Amino acid sequence: MTQYNPSQIESKWQDYWQKNKTFTAEFPSSKPKYYTLGMFPYPSGSGLHVGHPLSYTAVDILARYKRMKGYNVLNPMGWDAFGLPAERAAVREGRHPADITKENVANFKHQLLKLGFSFDWEREVSTSSVDYYRWTQWIFLKLHEQGLAYLAEVPVNWCPAQGTVLANEEVVDGKYVETGEPVERRMMKQWMLKITAYAERLLQDLDELDWPAGVLEMQRQWIGRSEGAEVHFSVEGTDHDFVVYTTRPDTLFGATYCVLSPEHPLVEEITKDAQKEEVLRYIEMAKNRSDLDRQASKEKTGVWTGSYAINPVNGARTPIWVADYVLSGYGTGAIMAVPAHDERDHAFAKAFSLPIIPVISSPEGHDVQDSAYTGDGIAINSGHFNGMDVHTFKRAIIAWLEEKGRGVGKVNYKLRDWLFSRQRYWGEPFPIVHTADGQVHALAAEDLPIALPHIDAFKPTAEGQPPLARAKEWLHTTFQGQDAIRETNTMPQWAGSCWYYLRYMDPTNEKEAFSQEAVSYWQEVDIYIGGVEHAVLHLLYARFWHKVLYDCGLVPTKEPFRKLFNQGMILAYSYQDTLGKYYHPSDVETREERFFVKGTDTEVFSQVEKMSKSKKNTVDPLDIVKEYGADTLRMYEMFMGPLEQVKPC
Repeated sequence: MTQYNPSQIESKWQDYWQKNKTFTAEFPSSKPKYYTLGMFPYPSGSGLHVGHPLSYTAVDILARYKRMKGYNVLNPMGWDAFGLPAERAAVREGRHPADITKENVANFKHQLLKLGFSFDWEREVSTSSVDYYRWTQWIFLKLHEQGLAYLAEVPVNWCPAQGTVLANEEVVDGKYVETGEPVERRMMKQWMLKITAYAERLLQDLDELDWPAGVLEMQRQWIGRSEGAEVHFSVEGTDHDFVVYTTRPDTLFGATYCVLSPEHPLVEEITKDAQKEEVLRYIEMAKNRSDLDRQASKEKTGVWTGSYAINPVNGARTPIWVADYVLSGYGTGAIMAVPAHDERDHAFAKAFSLPIIPVISSPEGHDVQDSAYTGDGIAINSGHFNGMDVHTFKRAIIAWLEEKGRGVGKVNYKLRDWLFSRQRYWGEPFPIVHTADGQVHALAAEDLPIALPHIDAFKPTAEGQPPLARAKEWLHTTFQGQDAIRETNTMPQWAGSCWYYLRYMDPTNEKEAFSQEAVSYWQEVDIYIGGVEHAVLHLLYARFWHKVLYDCGLVPTKEPFRKLFNQGMILAYSYQDTLGKYYHPSDVETREERFFVKGTDTEVFSQVEKMSKSKKNTVDPLDIVKEYGADTLRMYEMFMGPLEQVKPC
């Protein structure tokens, strides 16, 4: 009997598929279309591990099924190839990130080919290819034309060791999560994208999507729509005032103190001399904490400015504090604090012995001196509004504030504008120049691409300029007869992944990002499969860009991804000693049901964790393919359990 040899059979058909371009999508075509998409990978140096094929196998099953049902299937693959990891590797290894990325892409592609997926390799894209990112730059110009890209002085997370700005999600406890290096807060002029202009549409259009309920809720929470009022507080004895945004204007009579964020411009103006030293010391302490840290911290800290605000509803003198649990980037950077009916305000009031005055009736037996009451009730201690229910009170107090000129009803969003600059090399250059008269100019589409110049050092300059400032010939240019300097910041890694699904529709087009004929046929992604770790930012940013392109008349649909599915994670056993050092399974032996480093008395402990090169628990899928074949690996992963569940390998 002839023994089945997967290496011979699979290689034969994989070669045939490549030679005959078996899975190339047709265009134009009279067939009905079906667009399947797996989230394209970042080509890291560690390559794919056995967790990665899970989503691609699921996509592949759908693609093959739909082809057999007579659909013209688009099932592409490409590379999210820009970003800080390649740049860090370049600094470590003394090599160019383009060379490192090219090698990593070759390894990833080799692995995917050996796994036998029915990808249309004729449509392969890489976000770091100039043929691709010229169109990323073009989309940026569209954003700029629409008034959605602007420069602003904003507080940022600055990592001195990396020489770049980091996103809030990359900073925990004042340190860069990837390296543990300290991060400080700085005010810097940065490119911003006005995603807030699309907040309501990003929220409302979620109702049209066939996405997991949890992802939809995460997007709703991130956008954070709220209805309330902007209320004006004057500062006693001065001409100054400030505005607070509150979703509970019905609790204004219970405001016993106000809080300004440490970055609020009024802090310096109103702080009394006796408190100045302590306030400045507190601001210095607070500036290096990320927004996420400040919001998550259970310990409430703050200092009094020595000044008082006047409550606009009852004229009460209300002390003004500075505390870092108030963020400059959310609302107005100032709040009124009602400790009787807000848990954070209650904790702060307790910590600093501030008054707690109930203005909403609480259930019998509930003492607001012990804990805040945040539910509904009847207005008390609120002048002529007493006796109203919360909802009636809100409408009445907003009308009163507007009538008296002391406030206005307002819809607000937690969503902030998108900080779009990075002070690093390996990213898309901006199609922007600065002239000597201080003006900022967007280049014309005909000037694209602005190719990334070759440099040999990727750290900031000695003067603190981004790495692109080292490319002197590239840096200095002209604009309409004037000397000009190119923008030296680059775009974040998110930029290329915001629209890659559209480039797959028309990947070799040299005249435009995609033709109207192509997008009219392919329309939108029918099913998008990938990890839940992208539930908010990637999906939100892609939806934003897509809506801008829709408004420009460039795409026919309001949303990019009709159906979304999140596969679960495949976990693996890792081995760690008491000092936190990880060991590869091949370096571990079992003795009497305990684990030890081979040939030593160092005991290690096993645990099921996410696969990670740093934890030494990754498994190369080609090791499995070599022994059992690609079909066996793919089948095994599909039968480990429901696709959406987390499971150990």
